[in-house]
Amino acid sequence: MSAPGGLLPSVSVIVPCRNEEGYIGRCLNSIVATDYPKERIEVLVVDGRSDDRTRAILDGYHASHPTVRVLDNPARIQPSALNIGIRAASGDILVRMDAHAVYPRNYIGDLVAALQQTGADNVGGVLVTEPVTETPMGKAIAIALSHPFGVGNAYFRIGAQQSRWVDHVAFFCCRRETFERLGLFDEKQRDEDSEFNARIIRRGGRVLLVPNVVARYYARGTLRQVARMFYQYGYSKPLVVRKLGRVMTGRQLVPPVFLLTLCATALLGRWVGAAGVAFATTAGAYLLSVLGCSILAGRKAGLTTILALAAVFPVVHGSYGFGFLRCVLDLAVRSRRQASGITLPLSR
Repeated sequence: MSAPGGLLPSVSVIVPCRNEEGYIGRCLNSIVATDYPKERIEVLVVDGRSDDRTRAILDGYHASHPTVRVLDNPARIQPSALNIGIRAASGDILVRMDAHAVYPRNYIGDLVAALQQTGADNVGGVLVTEPVTETPMGKAIAIALSHPFGVGNAYFRIGAQQSRWVDHVAFFCCRRETFERLGLFDEKQRDEDSEFNARIIRRGGRVLLVPNVVARYYARGTLRQVARMFYQYGYSKPLVVRKLGRVMTGRQLVPPVFLLTLCATALLGRWVGAAGVAFATTAGAYLLSVLGCSILAGRKAGLTTILALAAVFPVVHGSYGFGFLRCVLDLAVRSRRQASGITLPLSR
């Protein structure tokens, strides 16, 4: 797809944010430094009524960069911000870029080129997770979110050797017509990116990972924040399954099945000897896996980071699995009307 006169397609960059005073400046600096023609880009920052200095930073940025516009998101949740940005966008191609990341100069241009050349419906790059602090825990969180033991075969987190069709990419780079055909983001979903990608694939579309496009994403800084994030991710998955009528990838079932197995064998073990053996075997194998992966993944960072990793991996798995099972239980005991009215927590 080319614009009239052989120009590159116009691009609308959508940046949802809320309370990102520590990151929004460097994020926007990296976006406006793009090697994509500046006259073909607009940047729409959709602020969820931040109560820190984010809005003041944005207002100052708009004054010096007229192509950066600030939009208001009264709902204060991420899918609402994306929909506000999509409706306001004027570009042929829409690119979401997260406020908690910084981007290379080739990010927009290479994604747009991949979108045009491959016929994909959505393309995205790799996220290299950076520690928000240089503490052992900060390093461990960043390592865990980029390691197969932590996130499975989520290629947008662990990387790939070459471009490949995947079930999910971080953020999006889509033609405007994709949203016209498939609809906007579901504002009842916490993990709106996954739901949107699943909708693309269910309708016969394709999602492409472009590994030479690499953004640097700043991880959460505490175990509590990680637990909350993965609980929300897990809680959202059954809602997506119910909406689309299918499980899009087996990866999302591993933590809840594992957690359910542990709980069931632990309870049955009081009366059934084989269940007790199964619990001990399963728990022992998992603990050994945690220890082994922590040592291998954290050996360059030192002993304290290895110990922190041994805490982060179970928190990631357990929070996701518990969130998933909690949602299944909620859906089982509530009416359809009550389930569809579940209130999502505010994003950061």
